[in-house]
Amino acid sequence: MTVQVLLNILGMLIILFILYSMQKRFASFTKRVFAALGLGILFGLLLQFVYGSGSEVIKLSVDWFNIAGNGYIKLLQMVVMPLVFISILSAFTKATLSHNIGKIGGLIIGLLVGTTAIAAAIGIGASLAADLQSLQLDQGAKEVAQLEKIEKTLGNLENMSAPQKLVELLPGNPFLDLTGARPTSTIAVVIFSAFLGMAYLGVKRKKPDQADMFAKMTDALYTIIMRVVTLILRLTPYGVLALMTKIAATSDLNAIWRLGKFVLASYVALLIMFGVHLLLIALSGLNPLTYVKKAIPVLTFAFTSRSSAGTLPLNVQTQHKELGVPEGIANFAGSFGISIGQNGCAGIYPAMLAVMVAPAAGSDPTSPTFILTLIAVVAISSFGVAGVGGGATFSALIVLSTMNLPVALVGLLISIEPLIDMARTAVNVSGSMTAGLLTSKVTKQLDMGIYGKHAGAEDSIPPLQNL
Repeated sequence: MTVQVLLNILGMLIILFILYSMQKRFASFTKRVFAALGLGILFGLLLQFVYGSGSEVIKLSVDWFNIAGNGYIKLLQMVVMPLVFISILSAFTKATLSHNIGKIGGLIIGLLVGTTAIAAAIGIGASLAADLQSLQLDQGAKEVAQLEKIEKTLGNLENMSAPQKLVELLPGNPFLDLTGARPTSTIAVVIFSAFLGMAYLGVKRKKPDQADMFAKMTDALYTIIMRVVTLILRLTPYGVLALMTKIAATSDLNAIWRLGKFVLASYVALLIMFGVHLLLIALSGLNPLTYVKKAIPVLTFAFTSRSSAGTLPLNVQTQHKELGVPEGIANFAGSFGISIGQNGCAGIYPAMLAVMVAPAAGSDPTSPTFILTLIAVVAISSFGVAGVGGGATFSALIVLSTMNLPVALVGLLISIEPLIDMARTAVNVSGSMTAGLLTSKVTKQLDMGIYGKHAGAEDSIPPLQNL
């Protein structure tokens, strides 16, 4: 067995070297990520074909692969809270949000929550059209164990009333929230950063010297953190390779086949939601094809990394450098987008699950009252929860408990979570970019010269070109 594990590790090292060679030959970041995605799937399926998904050889091999895969995820988690904190704060200190802060913040949040409500309606329609029912599924020991772990992490949040959940978003201890200790830590850090930013604007009017010193410190910290982000993002192809290998090697292909109807319905709903983003952009008078061309690299990264938070720096820079969104609005939309109104994780997914489990609880999912209530609950519950790891499952637990539906049935779909989560993450990121773009257009701050410029010009965002 040891020899087999060593051979598998050697195979992984060879593929890692191939990706490294592509980087040395200046292959684009997007090409390297796609190559990692494809090679990881092929290598993982090969391992499963040779050994079987539940074999001890696969388990031991994946433990070594996790050095690259889970290590990459850990590094992304390391930088999320500092990045959210400094992105919001720097939006104030760089004087990019000195006017109409309330209007800009309100528009961004309104668009994020509004599109999440639309996403919920699409999710409901997809479940009903595909006739998805939880009674058609089986729950194994693996799903039960994973659900118990998630419910334990969730704590008492699912048992709180709606007003209590809103209060829970506030940063009672910002230093604790900077560690990501609570399910609502991300939105709490956003709120804390916004308070510091508003305090800075007040001090700037009365004591400009102190405010100037604070702004320089913030700018220096922002530069350092963005450099850390760049260093981590350079590891993306290697992390994606290890993660996709693990998924392909350990996934229960029979479970995926059995749940294929749900997977297909989910992808159809997510594609429709992406179409809604393009429709909103078109209605604002902008060319949606331009948006697609410039957003594809970022959405590709989101799809393969399955991390809305990890995509934040690319999200913000693409909005600012490629789409012409002011830096302050881009920071707000990107940061809010990983903690409020994620269209895929907090909109479509919990709505689909609620419709699926409703008959088992004696509720009629076609009832107008049920549908309208579900849309409202999904929109309100999208605050704060979706930004943490396992955000879609957290959101589903919150929505189902609020609707008095059986939360245990969430465990039925845990086995295919990674497959669906890739597309959900891409839609989440597209939603935040759309919110920033539309807010800039409405407030007449969008740089149309940059938006209309051909994608990939010399002054395009450096991270995607030079990583």
